[in-house]
Parts: sequence; C-alpha cells; structure tokens
Amino acid sequence: MNSRERMARAMHLQAPDRVPVMCQLALGHYFLNTPFAPHEIWFDSEAFAEALVLLQRRYQFDGILVNLPGRPPDLLDAVAHIERTPDGEQLVWRNGEVTFCPWDDNPYHMTPAGEPAPRADFATIDPDHLDALDTLAGYTWGVYHVPCLGGRSEHGPLREIPPYFFRALDLVRHKAGADVPIHGEVFSPFTHFLELFGYARALLHMLEDRGKTHALLDRLTSASIAWAVAQAMHGVDAVLISSAFAGGPFLSRDMYREFVLPYERRVTDAVKAAGVPVYTHTCGRIGDRLDLMLETGTQGIDTMDPPPLGNTELAAAKAQVGGQVFLKGNMDSVVLLQAETPEQVVAHATDRIRAGMPGGGYILSTACSVAPRVEPWKLELLVPLAEEIGRY
Repeated sequence: MNSRERMARAMHLQAPDRVPVMCQLALGHYFLNTPFAPHEIWFDSEAFAEALVLLQRRYQFDGILVNLPGRPPDLLDAVAHIERTPDGEQLVWRNGEVTFCPWDDNPYHMTPAGEPAPRADFATIDPDHLDALDTLAGYTWGVYHVPCLGGRSEHGPLREIPPYFFRALDLVRHKAGADVPIHGEVFSPFTHFLELFGYARALLHMLEDRGKTHALLDRLTSASIAWAVAQAMHGVDAVLISSAFAGGPFLSRDMYREFVLPYERRVTDAVKAAGVPVYTHTCGRIGDRLDLMLETGTQGIDTMDPPPLGNTELAAAKAQVGGQVFLKGNMDSVVLLQAETPEQVVAHATDRIRAGMPGGGYILSTACSVAPRVEPWKLELLVPLAEEIGRY
C-alpha cells in the first residue's frame, strides 16, 4: 500500500496496512534543516517545494502539507538588498518596506519607519467593500509578509485566485510523485478576522459590536471558500482548515459556537461539495468542544494537544468521536523537543499509536507543528516505529 492509499483509508475511517505518519513542520524547521535560506523558502515557490519534498523523503512521511500559497515568480526582484545578521535576514524592498526573516521562525513585515504592518480599522472598515484590504501590505489572503501581491482580477480579492497561487502545489506534486498525497491549507474565517485587526483588538471588537463582527466574518468566509475550493478543484488530496485560535482558553464554548462554527461549516460544506476530504487544525484546549467541531462538518480533527498544552486525551477523543471523524496528532510537541534519547521519543509515540490505531482512522503526528529546533533524528524514528507496532 502506498502513502496515498494509506492516508485515504485512514481519512475514511478505515484500517490501512499501518498507521500513517504525517507531521506538520514549522517553517523554521525547514529553514534550519534544508539548504535554502529563510527568504528563499518563504518567497520562492521553487525553493519552498524543494524543501517540502526533501524533508518528506527524509522522514518518510505519508503526505505533504503545502501551507503557503505560491508566490509571484518575480517577487524577489522587488527586493533592493538583503542583509544577513546573527538573528536572521533583513530584506529591504524597493518601496522601502522591510521583511525580517529569523533563522528559525516566520518572517514579519514592517513599514519603512520600522513599524508593524498596518492592520484594518474596525471603526471605518465596510464589510460590503472588502476590496479595500488591497491597501494592507498584501493582506488579501492573510499574508502580511510582502509589500503587495499582484495578479488579482477586476472582480476583487475575495472571489478569484491569482494563477501563481497554484505554483507551489504544482511543483510539490511534480517533485513528490503520484504516490504521495498533497494537502492544501486555508485560513478559517475566524483566523482571517484575527489577522485583519490583530488578536487582542479583534477579541475586543467581537464583544463591542457583534453585528459588525458577524458581517465581516460572513464576507471573510467567501475568501476562505474561494481558496479552499480552488485547491480542491486543482487536485489536492485534502484541504486543511487552519483554525488555530479557536480553542480554549482563547475562546469559550459559547464564543466558538457563535463566531466559529457557522462559518467553518460553510467552508467544509463547500470543500466536501468539491469532492475532497476536509479537516481542521485547532490548537490548545479542544477536549471540551469536540462535539462542536463535529457540527462544523469537518471530517478530521488535527492537533489534539495533550495536557499540559491542551486537554485532549487521545483514548477519550477516540471513544467520543473516533467513529465520526479521523484523528491526527496528540504527540506533545514540547516532549519531542525536550527528549534526549531515542527511547523517550519511541515511548511517547508508542503510547499514541496504541491509543489511536484501534479500528483505523488515526494518523500519527505531533499535536501542533514540529518545533524548528527538533532534531531530525527524532522524526526519523516515527515511520519505522509505525511499521513495527502500527500494523493492522
């Protein structure tokens, strides 16, 4: 059974030949463990695709998550110069804006004056005219790290996808081959809302003006649907909804029900109508809202942070929802980072395989992204372990 077949059976709640293994890697992990510079991985689709496939092959993972859209092919031509420092790379764009790329973390973008990239103003933003987002440092698709993203159509940013967005998917598919499934990623409407205003301000706005918040979430849902369905129609094997901040204690159950559930439901309905599996990545404490996550219509639940990072016990989650959605994750990312011996890594992963594998529908993974400085030898242990003890 190849990786595509193995993952498909797990996602359809069936038993494959063995437990699949597919971890999401932090971008900083690619920066540190491939021959490409951080700015190349972030801004050059060719380098990004090569890095994804390079580590998938090294770790023998059963799938690849393409979690950045393709970039304009000439994007780096807009860089005036690059300065390398002990802390990272500083890209100065020809318009004077600056992107700083740490050696081991996501880039962040600044104005020529060194200020953070501007966020939207809740008081003046018009939910019916979100084309104005074009003025916000490349925000349109949730990207705050480039001065601009061109190539949009006259129909506006929430409906038509720039063709170059598919570049990373196409390159990964070509390089990885037909036996490796490719998953796309899309921000949830709630994540878009948080990114639009900044996290603290967005939470305050939700409480200050529920009506306008819902109007904005309604419009932002169309952006999530557009990119999710575009990837589904482009041939990805699954679409991941990145809804990282919808767990507790960041949001209560009631706030999840009001501000997350109905909008994610529209995204999952659209992806499923396109004929592609859809699953959801939510960090933190989700053990108290697995039932609400099911109501979004998702077909799989990713991360499942265990205590103390979260509150999800894999065996309990399997008993509660395992017959309705596939489960992916639950390895403690901090434990993996702190482990000093192969025996510690194997023991931790063994517990997850034994709790998650009965009856199928489980994918071994870290709960959240593999931290940048997790040593590669630890990840190299996972597939051989699944081959040894994860066979059905």
